[in-house]
Amino acid sequence: MEKGQIVKAFRKTGSYVGEITEIHPDMYVVRVLAVLKHPMQGNLHHPREVDVPFFHERKAHAYREQIQVPSNMVRPYKEDVPPYKDSLRDAVLKFYDELVSKPDDPFSRRSLEALKVLIPEYKIMYGIEWPDIQ
Repeated sequence: MEKGQIVKAFRKTGSYVGEITEIHPDMYVVRVLAVLKHPMQGNLHHPREVDVPFFHERKAHAYREQIQVPSNMVRPYKEDVPPYKDSLRDAVLKFYDELVSKPDDPFSRRSLEALKVLIPEYKIMYGIEWPDIQ
């Protein structure tokens, strides 16, 4: 891997396309260019549990945000980089569809509540319209 290389980076529960801006012994700094997978909602230390002290609303990293990623969580990315706004919308819609497909799952219901808080923020930040989400 080298500075300036376009990569796929896995951070916590999300996945992103970005550009390496710094290289350190066990970590890369990656500038986010697109979202491939929206982060899961909830508590990272208690995944898929709803009875936790704090159930987090987890936003996707912002466009051009610099994130530190362990080097073992970075891979070369060979495809075209989608526009950030389009990639975020696609990642949110895919996550939303996963959650609504499991209406009896407490984790899915709670995650959907958290995601519905984030959607208006994404509209304000990026001007994304959400006609398919109630």
